[in-house]
Amino acid sequence: MDRSVALVLVAHDGARWLPTVLDGIAAQRRAPDQLIGVDTGSLDGSADLIRDAFGSVLALSSSTSYPDALAHALAHAGDGVDGADGPEWLWLLHDDSTPDPGALETLMIAAHEFPEADLLGPKLREWPSLRRLLELGVTISGTGRRETGLERGEYDQGQHDEIRRVLAVNTAGLLVRRSALERLGGLDPQLPIFGNDIDLGWRAARAGLTTLIVPQAVVFHAEAAHRGLRRSALTGRHTHFQERRAALYTLLANSRARTLPLQLVRMLLGSLLRVAGLLATRQGGRAADEFAALVSVYVRPGVVHRARRARRELDAVPPAEVRALLAPWWLPYRHGLDVVGDLASAVTDQAADVAERRRIAAAEADPASFAARRQRSALDPDDPDDPYSEEGMLRDTGLVARVVTNPVALLLALAVLLLLAATRTAWGTAVGGGLTTPPGGVGSWWGLVLDSWHRIGQGTAVPASPYLLPLTLLATVLGGKPALAVSVVLIGAPLLALWGAWRLLRVLGRLLSIAGAPRWLILWGAVAWALVPLASGAWSDGRLGPVVASATLPWLAHAALGFADPEPERRWRAAWRAGLLLTLAVAFTPTAWLICALLAAVVVVVALVLLRLHPRRSIWGPPAVALAVPVCLLAAWWVPALRHGAGVSLLMDAGRPPSHAIAGWQLAVGRLGDLGAPWWMGSALPVLAVVALASGRARIPVLACWLIGVVAGLVALALSPVTLHVGATAAPVGTAFLLVLVQGAAIVAIVLGAQGALSSSPGVRGLLRIGVAVLLAAAALVPVAGGLAWAVTGDHGELGDSAASVVPAYMLEDAERGAAHGVLVLRGSVAEGVRYEVVRGDGITLGEDEILALSTPPAAFDACVRDFVSRPDAGTVSELAGSGIQYVVATSPVDPAVAAAIDATGGLSQASPESRAARAWQIDTPPSAARLAGPTGWLRWALVVLQLGGLVVVIVLAAPSVGRDRRRS
Repeated sequence: MDRSVALVLVAHDGARWLPTVLDGIAAQRRAPDQLIGVDTGSLDGSADLIRDAFGSVLALSSSTSYPDALAHALAHAGDGVDGADGPEWLWLLHDDSTPDPGALETLMIAAHEFPEADLLGPKLREWPSLRRLLELGVTISGTGRRETGLERGEYDQGQHDEIRRVLAVNTAGLLVRRSALERLGGLDPQLPIFGNDIDLGWRAARAGLTTLIVPQAVVFHAEAAHRGLRRSALTGRHTHFQERRAALYTLLANSRARTLPLQLVRMLLGSLLRVAGLLATRQGGRAADEFAALVSVYVRPGVVHRARRARRELDAVPPAEVRALLAPWWLPYRHGLDVVGDLASAVTDQAADVAERRRIAAAEADPASFAARRQRSALDPDDPDDPYSEEGMLRDTGLVARVVTNPVALLLALAVLLLLAATRTAWGTAVGGGLTTPPGGVGSWWGLVLDSWHRIGQGTAVPASPYLLPLTLLATVLGGKPALAVSVVLIGAPLLALWGAWRLLRVLGRLLSIAGAPRWLILWGAVAWALVPLASGAWSDGRLGPVVASATLPWLAHAALGFADPEPERRWRAAWRAGLLLTLAVAFTPTAWLICALLAAVVVVVALVLLRLHPRRSIWGPPAVALAVPVCLLAAWWVPALRHGAGVSLLMDAGRPPSHAIAGWQLAVGRLGDLGAPWWMGSALPVLAVVALASGRARIPVLACWLIGVVAGLVALALSPVTLHVGATAAPVGTAFLLVLVQGAAIVAIVLGAQGALSSSPGVRGLLRIGVAVLLAAAALVPVAGGLAWAVTGDHGELGDSAASVVPAYMLEDAERGAAHGVLVLRGSVAEGVRYEVVRGDGITLGEDEILALSTPPAAFDACVRDFVSRPDAGTVSELAGSGIQYVVATSPVDPAVAAAIDATGGLSQASPESRAARAWQIDTPPSAARLAGPTGWLRWALVVLQLGGLVVVIVLAAPSVGRDRRRS
């Protein structure tokens, strides 16, 4: 049959579109010579609709792919047509693609005018809008992106109406020469539903066939499968997975041999980057699909190899001719810039939405005041004090102008500079107090985090403290330098505390009035909060627990305010954000979880009982999620700790034990023992917090702050008598977080109380309150100013850039050769008791000291050391060598009896300590590390992997929704 056309219509649950599609087929000015309908297991009556229109239908199973359905249709092409050898052309349509009445006629005219064409495609426009362009030919980029050359949402105005050669056209409306389709072997069965059009066009181009786009022919396409409007056994719920798998497979199957290695690396890195981008925009499902698609293609190299071999047999033109039809190499980079621009636009729009919500909330809270301000803005648009005036908005958006003209901004900048000066000791390697020397490389920390058995001391299975993981991640980002990570924490924590307190106090101030608290008052509170770790002495003693807690707590409180948001989605997002911040705080100060659980219980009870709210899951759920997140994310720490007898670590703060016990008055004035600034500087806060109760307007929020402070104080008093037995020493319960919480609650109470007094109504009492507030503010400046001055010029305790070592340098160099070259360090005397520790590697570093303190040495080694210092003999010396000891060092003052006994023992040689007051010996027997080996298991690795995976999930759930799935329309 000369130039005959067979229409092939494949349907699957397309009854919602088929009536219109069938009407469009019946309205064609050039009718098809044969109608072939294929139904793949539809359950909605699609097969009956096709049978009524075509007279028959090929019924296949629901698992039949589109390539298989087309192959069945091709086998029946020509059936029922007298004297036909089969149609010359096949016209393919989907059940969601309806043709314009002149579509087939226009395609056939183009096939006559361009006899070299083997595949011709129509212009695709969106259905049901009918005007928006979808495709005018497609190609593919080096990253697997489907490229149409159209702008998003572009309307058809005839701007692309020239017939031209393209790489591929969509199978919806494709007119293909039957002989060409048979020569190419049909569609690839490895592409069951997505991507088979690009692959077909790519193979056709390699075979020397021509694909044209004919824009005068129009087909309207609903893209039901791509948009998720229809699901089948082939697409399931993971459309993005199928699309990305098809794109990656198509690239690997058709790329040139010499570019294949580069393409493999590029696709791997590009897919991982896309996963990170999708996670950052809270598209976790698409990120999982992206990664699953990458794995599914890369784990089946044989499939790709067979596809490449089949395509090589088709090659008939130079690769450069095909390459000209592909997307240019720079196109993915332009798309990357577009994504960055879209992300910036989304963030800007979100900020605008937040500002608009605040204006609406302000109007609802105080309509009269809000209307008056708006009216004043209309009457005097040049008023610089009005934030709604043009000058006021310019002032708010001009950062330089604000800093230069605003005294508060100048004072804030001065406070930042003073805080940087106060933390100058941390520049470099910060060591001293509770802070041990960091290791030389981040690999040591990763070993402590991941290994289930540590070859330190005499070997132990006690896990590393939980704070080591965030420090390790930070050190990894900073180029693998643990010392730099510790310095960044010590220097950045006061600045983060300042910033977080500013945000928290600004939001809390707006709960009392539209304008919020005066900025000078917020500045006072923020600086006072930032000074808490410095003035308490925690910073100068190298106690990372209270330092990190002071930086984390205001951000945690700010996130917890989201529990009261009227929109459930924001409440749940606040829960994940609060849980993530609480996890960080608990990692450094584990008792933070206990006090937060008590406070959450109090808040929920108040909301359910006093406010008579219905106990819905959206009320108690967010606090519960926030409390559950640390339990899950820190399971890699507390589960092994309980298993190996180190459960006391659940009540210990970060740092070398023992930490400082906090008495009642120290909790009130914010001091750790006798460290920190003079106590009278901190005494102003409890006095001012008591006075803040006199503010009538702010009494309720001030009472809430007092409730938090009292609960924290009671918990601290209840825990203070408890003594933890850590190895051979005793340590108090870590209550540093409670100290920070009490100080923070007092600061917030003072700021809210002062704001309430300043915003009192006029009158004698109002003026009196304002006067009292001004006097109290002036009095409060004294401790803050004094605290800053002390922080800059005062004593920083034991924190410095180097730590004295009792082990000679040459012994440490030997110890770095391996775990067998350990150093036994002896302290004390026989009369008072001899204490010992074993130094291996580069010495006891940050993270190892807590593990050693929580570990119980083997009883046999304890007995060996006891015998060595009391009645040593050759057997005892050999036992030490077998336990991985090469040197023995007795620190000053050396017990003469111990030194004399060791000197008289055979198998030892005198060594030269760096200090004449100390003594050192070298064991002549070659040491062995065989006894240091311990059991290894998969549980630790599994818990850490789950911890890191859970951390990524929580970060995604806590992040703002700045991106949405883009659907082609």
